[in-house]
Amino acid sequence: MNPSTLIAPPALVRRAEQQDTQAIQALDSAHFIHPFTDHAGLASRGARVITHADNIYVWDSEGAKILDAMSGLWCVNAGYGRKELADAAYQQMMTLPFYNSFFNTTNVPAVQLATKLASLAPTVGGRSFQHVFFSSSGSESNDTNVRMVRRYWDLLGQPQRKVIISRNNAYHGSTMAGASLGGMSGMHAQGDLPIPNITHIEQPHHWENGLPGESQADFGRRAAGWLEAKILEVGAHKVAAFIAEPVQGAGGVIIPPETYWPEIQRIVDQYGILLISDEVICAFGRLGHWFAYEKFGYRPDLVTFAKGVTSGYIPLGGVMVGDRVAKVLIEKGGEFNHGYTYSGHPVACAVALANLELMEREGLVDRVKNDTGPYLAQRFAELKDHPLVGDAETCGFVAGLVLVKNKTTRQMFDADLGVGMICRGHCFKNGLIMRAVGDRMIIAPPLVMTRAQIDEMMVLIRRCLDATLDDLRAAGQLA
Repeated sequence: MNPSTLIAPPALVRRAEQQDTQAIQALDSAHFIHPFTDHAGLASRGARVITHADNIYVWDSEGAKILDAMSGLWCVNAGYGRKELADAAYQQMMTLPFYNSFFNTTNVPAVQLATKLASLAPTVGGRSFQHVFFSSSGSESNDTNVRMVRRYWDLLGQPQRKVIISRNNAYHGSTMAGASLGGMSGMHAQGDLPIPNITHIEQPHHWENGLPGESQADFGRRAAGWLEAKILEVGAHKVAAFIAEPVQGAGGVIIPPETYWPEIQRIVDQYGILLISDEVICAFGRLGHWFAYEKFGYRPDLVTFAKGVTSGYIPLGGVMVGDRVAKVLIEKGGEFNHGYTYSGHPVACAVALANLELMEREGLVDRVKNDTGPYLAQRFAELKDHPLVGDAETCGFVAGLVLVKNKTTRQMFDADLGVGMICRGHCFKNGLIMRAVGDRMIIAPPLVMTRAQIDEMMVLIRRCLDATLDDLRAAGQLA
């Protein structure tokens, strides 16, 4: 079989565009339970059927071309239609499609990828990463973190250290442990979450939690202090770790002030607790660095990754295990009774290797850091002049803006209006995928996006903001 047969020929693409959308939607409603979905509502309107994609664009079954400003789900870093990644999967499937890594067994792509990731993870403050534990998702990886952290403290003779501190409005997955680590109230309301020994502090969101007249710098230090207060409340001898995203993604692209992470580092060092950097969204160039902890200058013990490691082409996740933890687990631990069927899956690892090679060859990480990231920041800041936009900020290739009723007083719209969802609806109608988190509108475009495509995206964003403004004025919500 020729590897090129993996890429749909034009005739198949055309047939996909001509599929009976209503028939697919009916089957979808009858059989497919979607993640994070109100299925009664979905059945009433029908799902959007995505049929194919290329570069930064996707097409639906009606033939509409849509600029994907969310990289699928924060993951298609290298863009759509990369034949190199399909070829890598094909070649590995024909060589060794699967074998497990239990029972003293390994495979070549898993070893090569672990080695490659260790070479990409920078050493900061003397802490390095030479070991990797593989999973299939960020959720599985954060479940692994819980197991690994508690095993670490058991081996050091401190089994009482079980409490893991996280943040409100954080997202760390949707498994029992992942959803517990996360701080999403809607998730906690279902399933008796969080599980025991996981607690939360407030997020470093200056717009929402800053005091009148408080500078970003002062707020950053104060927000970090919430961690110290929680450690003292719980008892330092009971705290195992603090977990956080460098930039909160699903929470609405919450970018902490520059003073936040240095103070967090001081606190975890003072009390001797482990630091987990959840970089499922932020790693692999998203913030202009291979790993985001380098950008902010802190020294994590564990780093969660997934998504961008394969550009979303095939599921793969894992944990970068710092030397401090790895040494204890390996030298004192004996058998670590944890793992997954697909830990180190050879096809997933082969695709990841091809993806990282592609990103290096095309200089995507440096491009985001030095070219397109600064350009996006420049263009996105222009949105602050829009009557609806209270704030607009970026960090590398993530960005968010907040929709407000009154910019001067920072008055928000009534949550029942669903202003963010109104805006998202206009985005879909105008060929743009932009995510709504409450009344925050967020993007995370593919890293291959060019300056010209950023300009194209900004025209669409402003058009959708104008349409939302017109709706609100017509409804009497604005003068």
